[in-house]
Order: sequence, then C-alpha cells, then structure tokens
Amino acid sequence: MSAPETDVQDAPEEWKVVSSTEHFGGRVISVVTDAVLMHGEEVVERDYVVHPGSVAVVALDDQDRVLMIRQYRHPVRRMLWELPAGLRDVEGEPLHVGAARELAEEAGYRARTWHTLVDAFISPGMTNERTRIFLARDLSPLPEGELDFVHRHEEVDMPVVWIPLSDAVRRALEGMIHNSQAVAGILAAYAASADGFASLRPADAPEA
Repeated sequence: MSAPETDVQDAPEEWKVVSSTEHFGGRVISVVTDAVLMHGEEVVERDYVVHPGSVAVVALDDQDRVLMIRQYRHPVRRMLWELPAGLRDVEGEPLHVGAARELAEEAGYRARTWHTLVDAFISPGMTNERTRIFLARDLSPLPEGELDFVHRHEEVDMPVVWIPLSDAVRRALEGMIHNSQAVAGILAAYAASADGFASLRPADAPEA
C-alpha cells in the first residue's frame, strides 16, 4: 500500500526490547545486542553501536567556497577529506556551540551566521549515532594566540583547504569525497543555496 506524500516523514517508534546485553564499552562507543520483539511475536537479536552523536560544519566563505580538512580514518584505511566535526561530548551544550568549537579547534575559524543545514542518522542499521550538520557563514580567522587547542594523534598535520562549493559537489558525485557528513553537508548546502539559504532552520532548531 502506498503512503500519502504527506506521510513521508520519519517518526519516533520503539519496539519492545526483551533483553539487552553490552559486549564492549570503550572511551566513546559501546557495542550492544538487543533482543527485539518483532511483528508476529518473533524475538530477533539486533547488534548495534551506541554513540553519543556528532556535529559537523559546512563553513562557506563569501566566494562560495567550502572549508575542508583531511584526516586519517583507521577503520577505512584512508585519508578522507571531511568537514570540521566532532562528538557531542559536553553535557548540556547546545549543538551549535559545539559545532562552533569544532570549527575553531580544527580549522581556526569563527562564524557570525549559523543555520541548521541537515540532520541525519549516520548508519541506522548498525549505530544510533545521529549528526547535525550546520551551515556557518560570515567567517573570520581566529586571531593568533587566541586558540590554545593542541592537535594530537590523527589531528596532527591536518591541512585546511577551500574548495568552490560546485566543485565539492562534483567531487562528491564522482566518488572523490566519501565521508558521509561531508557528502550530505555539501549536497545540502548546494541545494539550500537555490533560495539564498532562506529556507534553512535556525541554528537552535529542535531535533525531531
């Protein structure tokens, strides 16, 4: 049966969990198996990664260029071009404040104008991680000496480049950019530019 077009909207729902077992708990993530009651009264096990969530930033300058950084990602054994991004690891912190911190720490920029660009679940078949990607404009570099953040591990020697938004779209569609936040953010920003970003939600819009 086809659903009316107006019904094409994600909605919260929680099926009964008969039991839950944590197999691993790490610094950021844990791995859990839930026994879930399906339709027809069948109980099926579902494994997934519990994640605190993330934020990312499409930083767009007055030349319609998007800021990108390159970082090593060990699970996929690649150097990936990405957006400034980070974990939701500060209790009670508004998401746009965390995004602004990531933009400052990873790229050395601040922005005066913020909007919510897109919300997404990174990989809902295997993790509960949700991300909010922001559009940041009216950018300026942080004054030298203002930021005392020390880059460590994969963040050492993390170059910053500016790419025309249209070129970033082409690279995403040609399979040259793989990071899911980057692909979603770039395509969303390009689509939202059609009306000058007038239809975007405010930075503090609630998550559904």
